[in-house]
Amino acid sequence: MTAVLAGCGVTGGSGDVTLTLVAADYGDSDANSSEKYWDALVEAYEKDHPGVTVEVTVHSWNDVDREVKKLVDAGRAPDMAQIGAYADYAAEDLLYRAGDVLSIPVQADFVPQLADAGEVRGVQYGMPFASSTRLLFYNKTLFAQAGITAPTTWAELAEDARALKADGVKYPYALPLGPEEAQAETMQWLLSGGGGYTETATGYSLDSTENVHTFTWLKNELVGEGLTGPVAPGRLDRADAFAAFAVGQVGMLNGHPSLMKTAAKKGVKFGMVPMPGLDGPTKVSMGVADWMTAFKQNGHAEQVKDFLNFVYSEKNVLDFSREYDLLPVTNSASQTMTAASRDADLKPFLDQLPVSELYPVGRTSWAAVSADVKKRIGQAVQPGGSPAGVLGRLQTTATTAESGTGG
Repeated sequence: MTAVLAGCGVTGGSGDVTLTLVAADYGDSDANSSEKYWDALVEAYEKDHPGVTVEVTVHSWNDVDREVKKLVDAGRAPDMAQIGAYADYAAEDLLYRAGDVLSIPVQADFVPQLADAGEVRGVQYGMPFASSTRLLFYNKTLFAQAGITAPTTWAELAEDARALKADGVKYPYALPLGPEEAQAETMQWLLSGGGGYTETATGYSLDSTENVHTFTWLKNELVGEGLTGPVAPGRLDRADAFAAFAVGQVGMLNGHPSLMKTAAKKGVKFGMVPMPGLDGPTKVSMGVADWMTAFKQNGHAEQVKDFLNFVYSEKNVLDFSREYDLLPVTNSASQTMTAASRDADLKPFLDQLPVSELYPVGRTSWAAVSADVKKRIGQAVQPGGSPAGVLGRLQTTATTAESGTGG
């Protein structure tokens, strides 16, 4: 889906400026497409800024990063791009620093974890635009029928899954390690086992003892016991797992806030708890952020700054977060949502944000590492697969990518 939202400003005078923004679509239908969000926001902005026109082009998440790269490669970088990654552009010195295009109060209002994740070598280039965390969703009806309660440890999760399987549940625990978003499910499990993608500021730790233990447990105790459903985890995509949960075929899975609306629409009664860990609920949750970037090519720093200060006003951050069931990226909007009864269903996710860890997106190597995880990680849990072997190969890719890019 591509649409250009041309602003209402009139150009012609020498002081007039047209700003271009390429944005991702968070909607799941025409009714709530991001075009409508940006259309209303731009109209409100231009009313008070007659010399500025803002043209927004909206692409699906499948296309937006590629479309921005095409524009940049062709020497026609947009003034702003709201995309999934920023490190490559920062490394090529194509981006303004966040401090160049945001006022000090606006930049200081970002949730600290998100602001830190937007940094490359201590300088912020990626401005968080949307965020979410993950919780373990479980089907309350299926749990009641099996006489079980929400798990807090891996052992309890496996025990619950066995009870669900005995009741004929199709996916006792849905483990989407397919290519769509395997890097997310992988990271959530690695964190729950006390590991993660990185343990130092400079290197990856994919084949750490903790990570090998985590995937050995998954292979032996869940997949090997037939507790993850009829589709091999390496071929199960996140969207398919969510869809199966929404029709009552899944006992448990990791989900983000948008799953609440999808499941509720279909009448699925669900609960949400922190991801179980080895000895109790996981201390560190997985956080995800998408990024706003500002390109230097057109030299519109002053106008971009004025527009982005408006974009990140509390009202606009709240409007966006509420429309798409996402977590706000600013402290002011987070505090408002935490206190508002209308946002009570997001509170468990908001509570996870201060203890969340994000992908290492500040490294230019992350794109290659993430792609390799999506391609290979499912092999670690398949019959005859070697968790240590697969994680070792992923570590080799990561080390090569890191040394090749200089981080």
